[in-house]
Amino acid sequence: QVQLEESGGGLMQAGGSLRLSCLASGRTFSNYAMAWFRQAPGKEREFVAGISWGGSRTNYPDSVKGRFTISRDNAKNAVYLQMNSLKPEDTAVYYCAASQEGWRLTSSMADFGSWGQGTQVTVSS
Repeated sequence: QVQLEESGGGLMQAGGSLRLSCLASGRTFSNYAMAWFRQAPGKEREFVAGISWGGSRTNYPDSVKGRFTISRDNAKNAVYLQMNSLKPEDTAVYYCAASQEGWRLTSSMADFGSWGQGTQVTVSS
């Protein structure tokens, strides 16, 4: 498995932007599909964005489509989440995750075997 570490969270006003980063180590990063999930207090963890191993395919839920963009740089072992037009309901701990089925886009938590420790994003109204 890969080890993952997120960064870039913080406090932002509604309408603002944040960019999260996730650095991977330990295995061949380019073999993995990557994703971002989030978990708000008292709620289940939910899928936010996914990207295939080469970066050519992405998927998003309707709640963030058009506002969030996932990207990756395999040379840097990094995946990013650009979040624009932030809303208070985007407040959550954001987690980076890796799936060994690198060709496959999936939004199921069960398909991801490696997780970061999370980074807090707080959006004030």
